[in-house]
Amino acid sequence: MATAGRSYNDAIDALNMLQTPFEVAEARRKAGIRPDASFIREMRVYLRRIGYSISDLDRLNIIHVSGTKGKGSTCAFVDSILAQHRRVHGTPRKTGLFISPHLIAVRERIRINSAPISEDLFAKYFFDVWDRLEGTPAVTTESGEAKEDEAAAAVPAGQKPIYARYLTLMSWHIFLQEGIDVAVYETGIGGEFDATNLVQRPVASGISTLGIDHVFALGNTVEEIAWHKAGIMKTGSPAFSVEQASSGAAGVLRDRAAEKAVDLKVLAIDPRLEGVKVRPNATFQKKNASLAIALAEKALERIGGVDKPGSTLPKTYIDGLEGALFRGRCEVKTEDDVVWYVDGAHTADSLKIAAKWFVGETSGSQGPRVLIFNQQGRTEAADFLDNIYTAAKRQGGRPAFDRAIFCTNVTYEKTGYKRDFVNHQHDPNDVEKMVTQRRFAERWASLDPGAEIQVVGTIEKAINSARDLGASLGQANKVDAFITGSLHLVGGALAILEKADAL
Repeated sequence: MATAGRSYNDAIDALNMLQTPFEVAEARRKAGIRPDASFIREMRVYLRRIGYSISDLDRLNIIHVSGTKGKGSTCAFVDSILAQHRRVHGTPRKTGLFISPHLIAVRERIRINSAPISEDLFAKYFFDVWDRLEGTPAVTTESGEAKEDEAAAAVPAGQKPIYARYLTLMSWHIFLQEGIDVAVYETGIGGEFDATNLVQRPVASGISTLGIDHVFALGNTVEEIAWHKAGIMKTGSPAFSVEQASSGAAGVLRDRAAEKAVDLKVLAIDPRLEGVKVRPNATFQKKNASLAIALAEKALERIGGVDKPGSTLPKTYIDGLEGALFRGRCEVKTEDDVVWYVDGAHTADSLKIAAKWFVGETSGSQGPRVLIFNQQGRTEAADFLDNIYTAAKRQGGRPAFDRAIFCTNVTYEKTGYKRDFVNHQHDPNDVEKMVTQRRFAERWASLDPGAEIQVVGTIEKAINSARDLGASLGQANKVDAFITGSLHLVGGALAILEKADAL
């Protein structure tokens, strides 16, 4: 067990201290400070300070995935295919998966053989990294000579990287110590300057669908964003991309591949998916599955895997694709009075797709509809509501949603945030006064004037509102409740609905 003062909760409290406070993040935004090459230089310093060289990462046989939409699904598919190969053939013996964000518990981000690492293991390795950073007064170069280089001089002795970068650093330490054979890494934001991009010799890189997201950090156009996402391609390693809707984005990927002398293969939907039950059964998910097949094949080639796709997919690939779990994405949960439709969509395009999924799932239902929505800290998010309304609007004068509830990401009424959900990067005054939620409510009132609109302070209160409506219906119908807008909201909702500590 973790020692006193060094428990999982202690680790999460310490990790939360590494979040960039809202005031600092806002000052940087106003000053126009964006991620740049210094981020990667600093990560090299941190890696050396905990005792590793960049070449050590090659032992992990990393599959690296970037993109705007579908990168999480692609990683889950690859991980599931590898798990099935291990079940049947015994290899790879151990796989690692690094994803973000978490839904309920931070430890979900770092998985071994598809399962979140335990609380004790998380705490052990968290403080292991913490102590190594605390106890390293100087930087040692990869040749072993003590030296403070220019990058190291900018990183004071004992300093820790910020939240997401600390978790990335910790994942490398865990996977190397635990003897991982293949590790699948999802980028956080972008690619070129993302913390995960220290890897120089990935087994393969994959780029999923590109679109507009994280505009402050990455740029206002899909071409600018594509430049960042393409940064994970490395000379000497194969790269794959799905077909892009934007010709400009596709052109940037081609140009960057040429600059790096990378063999970039653009994948159409794999015809061998015919008859494979990919969920949801939609074009976008088949693109993600096609990308995952190519990446998994490269990973298994590297470690001497037995199954090799030919004119048909091996059963391990089919079982991996069909058995992949996507918690918080196109998920349905049924209670006595409410059917919950949960999807963590958070971009304009993905919200349109999620809303269409909800409408399709509830097409035969006569019960009232409830929308529970939030996306904290993004001024453009109010515009996203238009796509939800357009997809969900009904004929005959009925509102798209009988009740629309806009809540903060605060979890519980009495105790506030679950420890793993604490977020210092949003304006606390905005959250307390529900400024963002009131803006959403005004926008929805203009779109769907027949809807009853509520603005509430917690996820728990939003869920109880839907439950109360369901309880008032009697046995005739159930409420169809659509929870969407962010994975943070969805994670909090699932924690309440399942009374779970991790997924």
